[in-house]
Amino acid sequence: MKLSKTYGYLKKELDTIEHALNNAIQADHTVLREASLQLLQAGGKRIRPVFVLLCGQLGDYNLDRVKTVAVSLELIHMATLVHDDVIDDASLRRGKSTTKQLYGNRVAMYTGDYILARALENITTIPDVNAHQELSKTIVQVVVGEIEQIKDKFDWDQNLRDYLRRIRRKTALLIATSCKLGAIVSGLSETEQKKLYQYGYYIGMSYQIIDDILDFTSSANELGKPAGNDLLQGNITLPVLFAMQDPAFKKLLMETFESPETVTDDEMSNVIKKLKTTDAIEKSYQISDHYLNKALYALSSIQNHKAKQTLVNIAKYIGKRRS
Repeated sequence: MKLSKTYGYLKKELDTIEHALNNAIQADHTVLREASLQLLQAGGKRIRPVFVLLCGQLGDYNLDRVKTVAVSLELIHMATLVHDDVIDDASLRRGKSTTKQLYGNRVAMYTGDYILARALENITTIPDVNAHQELSKTIVQVVVGEIEQIKDKFDWDQNLRDYLRRIRRKTALLIATSCKLGAIVSGLSETEQKKLYQYGYYIGMSYQIIDDILDFTSSANELGKPAGNDLLQGNITLPVLFAMQDPAFKKLLMETFESPETVTDDEMSNVIKKLKTTDAIEKSYQISDHYLNKALYALSSIQNHKAKQTLVNIAKYIGKRRS
């Protein structure tokens, strides 16, 4: 079963959001318009809009307000992807050429800036200062996370705390904010907003950990990019941190990446093969499960509703995700 089936009944609302996204990135300049559309049409799970919709349905649901928030959050996510691909010199995303690959670094960076600006312009139509403040604080943290990720590249001495702090900013905060903003614009109480924010945060942590696991356990065809791509880019993820507790694996890693730019496909395949012989994958899933359980606990005090059950189902799906 695909993740999208857990919220299949939201198809009409998600189609409305997709149409609004398309309108939001229209630009007078041909290159900006084409580059932005190319990114949008590359697809994606639209998981952030889903969380906005579901949390919004727990309160005084208004599709126009919820749609505005969902579009802004997805645009911010899209902008970070464009910038990430430039930083990582990535040619593929979801199996398709990146904006950077198609148009070059300079156009890609300006495209990301444009999409981010459109996100901020879009949210101003929501007359709630709390929503604006939450979004602004999140963007600041996301940017700090991007800088930290660059700083930490190929730093073999980083620890678990470094990794968790990085994925908090990279993934978890934007999902947590999606949940909280959906709650804010639907008039939920501060207590409910806090609980939904916690749910989103823990889900985001688990989701990113599993993504990092799949980077080693899935095929290049399933990933839409080379297996082990994060490690090739110098990003030390949770499975690598755990695997490096094995001295033999750490020695192999040091030798293989002594000159990162010359690592061959065979050498990378050997690193992945050796990583799988350690207990790193199992330990990483245990950490993911820890966050999932905390997410479900955060939901326990939220009133029963179809949307709440869907949030539970999404958490359970993520826990079982293997592709």
